[in-house]
Amino acid sequence: VQLQASGGGLVQAGDSLRLSCVASGRAFRNYGMAWFRQAPGKEREFVAVINWSGKYYAESVEGRFTISRDNAKNTMYLQMNNLKPEDTAVYYCAKGGAYSNRYPGSYDSWGQGTLVTVSS
Repeated sequence: VQLQASGGGLVQAGDSLRLSCVASGRAFRNYGMAWFRQAPGKEREFVAVINWSGKYYAESVEGRFTISRDNAKNTMYLQMNNLKPEDTAVYYCAKGGAYSNRYPGSYDSWGQGTLVTVSS
């Protein structure tokens, strides 16, 4: 499975962005899909996951970000509202099993990342 993330950019604090992740293959609906991010000098961290159990978010984005998917389009989204400078990072999409969780080891395919920069 190949993943292609897009939608990043430079925005101001309080603005919104929507990231997209398109997956190749035919079994997209069977996958757990997630977003992670990595800020400069920091480790990759969990942002959100959508799997067969539901949707789960990191505390830092709860209430501001929404993860969703369109299985007919093999696409996952991350709607990011009220962006903050601390959201600045490269955002990666990842594919895992049906019940993949917040740990990077749960995922076996990663997109190339898309940069989100939030200015204050």
